[in-house]
Amino acid sequence: MLVFLLIPFYLIFNWYLARWLLRWMGACVHLFQTQAAKWLVLAVYWFISLSPLISYLVPQGRLHRMMRLLANQWMGTLEYILLVVLVLDGIRHIYKHTKWGKRELKHPRRTLAAWGGVAVALVVGISVWGIIQAGELKVNRVEVRIQKEAPALEQESLTVALVADLHLGYTIGLDHTRQVVEQLKLADPDLVVFAGDTFDNEYAALEDPQALAEMLREIPSRYGVYSCWGNHDVTERLLAGFSLGGEISSQEDEKFREFFEQAGIQLLEDQAVLVEDSFYLVGRQDPQRQAKLGEGRLAPDQLLEGLDQDKPILVIDHQPGQLEELSQAGADLVLSGHTHNGQMFPGNLVVKLFWENPAGVMQVGNMTSCVTQGAGVWGPAMRVGTQNEIMLITVEFAGK
Repeated sequence: MLVFLLIPFYLIFNWYLARWLLRWMGACVHLFQTQAAKWLVLAVYWFISLSPLISYLVPQGRLHRMMRLLANQWMGTLEYILLVVLVLDGIRHIYKHTKWGKRELKHPRRTLAAWGGVAVALVVGISVWGIIQAGELKVNRVEVRIQKEAPALEQESLTVALVADLHLGYTIGLDHTRQVVEQLKLADPDLVVFAGDTFDNEYAALEDPQALAEMLREIPSRYGVYSCWGNHDVTERLLAGFSLGGEISSQEDEKFREFFEQAGIQLLEDQAVLVEDSFYLVGRQDPQRQAKLGEGRLAPDQLLEGLDQDKPILVIDHQPGQLEELSQAGADLVLSGHTHNGQMFPGNLVVKLFWENPAGVMQVGNMTSCVTQGAGVWGPAMRVGTQNEIMLITVEFAGK
């Protein structure tokens, strides 16, 4: 498994960071040059750096939750430690060959303290900014035109609230969910769609399931609240985001379904519903989730077979894949999430290499693909270069 191949690199890199941290702290304060202080720093550092493993081994309970939260934040911060160290090391090696750098080589302790101070300030600054951004939620309003009519609707256009990747669990709880519900109340949409990853792999991670369900039940919607599954909507034991398999890995938890029922959310599993005799809403199974459960899903042409192609067809598909196939099968609008738009820089640049539409609105033939950055976060409660959002889509039915 990939995780076992990465473990040696993880340990070596953290050994390098721990050694660098001791040297920097000793250069700043003489106290940290003592053996007692060094051992204390090492103990704290390795406790934090091994928190993903500790959280994996500790059974469910308060300690498990605390360690998961610590592990999530550490993994996010570690990304920026790696980036900052690599960039500053590169700059430092170039700088030391300049006349100013050669002059500072005569004062190695002062130089180390200065460069280390810059590194620590950058990592702390970026991490704090990311945490602040992860606590905010914005409404992104877009407009979409469908070349079909929906004459039975009471209004000329349809307002669809697209919510995805809430990831209810250790990181996302009641406070953030309350923000989502309040924004939806203000938007007062005609239709609300949860495009997968409502959960974060563990039902036991939910802060207060009953309170969360009651809160979501308050969402206003003229034509209902619907959802499809995402790849994280399955019970799975993870170590730093990687599945290790085992008995309890990749199992369907009926509590997820019960939660949707309590929250008043209708789940669509490769199913279509005709809303107000005006438009179809189709929910797809997630390919990764189905693979984990040893099951399959319908192809786009099978999924939309038998539907009245003269009526608008809206598809909820957690991952924005098979866009061309969905367009050819007759879909008019596909509502997705999954990508988080990379969530944390430079992820927002890398994600463009893997998805035709990583975030936003894109036309594919006669079909429109809408991909939200997600209302929540996966792993660390950090957003850098991206934002939590609810995509509010005004759908205009323009006729043929």
